Amino acid sequence: MRVAIDATPLTLSSGGLRRYTQELSLALARSFPEDEFFLVSDQPFADPPGSPVNLLRGGGPRYAAERRWWLWGLDRELQRLGAGLFHGTDFAVPYVPRRPSVMTLHDLSPWMDTAWHSDADRVRKRTPLLIGLGLATMIVTPSEAVRKQAIERFRIHPNRILAVPHAASAVFRPVAPPHAPPYFLYAGTLEPRKNLHGLISAWREVRRRHAVDLVLVGRQRSDFAQLSGEPGLQILGEVSDQRLAELLSGALAFVYPSFYEGFGLPVLEAMQCGACVITSRDPAISEVAASAAIQAGSPAELARAMLAIAAHPEQAQPWRERALVRAADFSWSHTARLTHEVYGEACRRFS
Repeated sequence: MRVAIDATPLTLSSGGLRRYTQELSLALARSFPEDEFFLVSDQPFADPPGSPVNLLRGGGPRYAAERRWWLWGLDRELQRLGAGLFHGTDFAVPYVPRRPSVMTLHDLSPWMDTAWHSDADRVRKRTPLLIGLGLATMIVTPSEAVRKQAIERFRIHPNRILAVPHAASAVFRPVAPPHAPPYFLYAGTLEPRKNLHGLISAWREVRRRHAVDLVLVGRQRSDFAQLSGEPGLQILGEVSDQRLAELLSGALAFVYPSFYEGFGLPVLEAMQCGACVITSRDPAISEVAASAAIQAGSPAELARAMLAIAAHPEQAQPWRERALVRAADFSWSHTARLTHEVYGEACRRFS
């Protein structure tokens, strides 16, 4: 099988879309060495590090007409590569269905609150049409929660859409962190949907009683209001995966109070590092974390959970142990096998 994978998320410096595309393409190539996988995009991108020989780089637009990528250029490139299937890793598939395609529908946030995505108009308009017209042969979501939401919103036949969970990269594991004052940690994109102002408010309640810092790690999106500095608040921006693993391993707790998620990959990364995790009650996060995270459904609950850990750090240990057990249920090789099964189903249906 020759599969073309949309590599456009690899143009991002960090975040869940990039992580998903990179880890999935590597796992597919390693798990199915008899197949060829081509990364394609109309934008410059970096190859995943350590790519196997069967994870190849396709081309982009060669002529002016091919700059109309989704309508014309992508189809021409797929013909040149002899690709038998296209996987759209970011809400899109080719407009002309000459071959089977699989679309990853990460979540429904673009349609839930326009304030969460100031630049998602194209996705909001295009993706429902691609789904409704049947241009995506099969659809995958990262959780059953999103699968059910998508079936209801877009009237998708249940046998056309499957949940395929993500996983955490192997770099995320318990490591010995450098000595540092106690801190809570958030890691992820700094954007409106993540409820960071609610997190900071809850942390301030803790800070009044305990000398605990709040560390924020991640790329700041342009539509997220600049945060003001204050004692104890550390805004580190993007860090290496190795540094993030250290921060996750050393935190009093990883706190992720997001309003809405399709999967919540940072939660799983934290759990795989053995972190005590405090999350919102979002359905997808609840599905991923199961009973291995402390859940807080309101600002008051969030503050109480953080206060309890700050006052009694020893209470975090059972949660750390549960997190490691739960994280072991996920792997990118398993994700790759399930995704490959979807590819096979898409080929059968298209023919």
